[in-house]
Amino acid sequence: MEVDPRRLAVLLAVHRNGGVLAAADTMRVTASAISQQIARLEAEVGQPVLDRQPSGAVLTPAGRVLADAAERIEAEIADAERALYALGEDLTGTVVVGAFQTVIRSLLMPLLLELHDRLPGVELLVRELSAERGQRELRSGAVDMIVVEAEGVVGRTTPRYTQDVPILEEPWLVVMPASAPVPTTLRDLDGQVWLGVEPGTAAARATERVRTTFRMDAQVSHRYDDYDVALAMVAGGLGITLLPSLALHGEVPDGVQVVSVPGVGTRRLIVRHRATRTEPRPAVQAVIDEIVRAAANLPLAPE
Repeated sequence: MEVDPRRLAVLLAVHRNGGVLAAADTMRVTASAISQQIARLEAEVGQPVLDRQPSGAVLTPAGRVLADAAERIEAEIADAERALYALGEDLTGTVVVGAFQTVIRSLLMPLLLELHDRLPGVELLVRELSAERGQRELRSGAVDMIVVEAEGVVGRTTPRYTQDVPILEEPWLVVMPASAPVPTTLRDLDGQVWLGVEPGTAAARATERVRTTFRMDAQVSHRYDDYDVALAMVAGGLGITLLPSLALHGEVPDGVQVVSVPGVGTRRLIVRHRATRTEPRPAVQAVIDEIVRAAANLPLAPE
């Protein structure tokens, strides 16, 4: 019996992703190509390696033996790569991070300038992605990590073979027209006209949590998704809202006041990366460490 180790990698991808279609997406080949490789592997070992079920494909006993071997091979290669990095002393490589507007503007762009001196052999590429698309790109290998809201739809559960690293806990701040009375407690916000927020976001959940403390249903006016749009709406007197501290690192428009009110809560941001016996790569881990360091130094108090 002679087994092609390249087919073991295909089997491992099917196992990790839960099926042929998902593995094909991750490896960027057709489902037919994956099925052909599995069929040839089964011919080589003389027994089935996958049990195809309606909910996905699971390993047979023979498949588990081969998947374990594939993981050992993968780990050995990773150890060799780490040893080569150590011989070269300097970290090198390209690291791709997906994130959203406020994180890119307030955290990643300043970090890019620092990394040129701190990690000269590492090229950091930044892509603006929604949380949902970022998760798909992380699974496919198009990005090495994503930054998401822990309370967002994507952030609330951690998929298999990924790991979440908390990087920031920032306050939610009340943003309201400058002419409105300054609130000191949540009760002072009762009766205000609120801007609507795109469902499924951390901002939507934070706003709903605050509004449940009111004696009467809050009046909800215009709806936004982008934080800059929210600031423009507040400046125009259309209502009040909650925004995270990072959204207010730029210049606050005229006619807007930002108030810290006890009980509003915080937004938690996480970096999510692939976590296998070979990942994160040393360069990826170094960038994660730099993101954690930079986030810890961000000023979060309202100006």
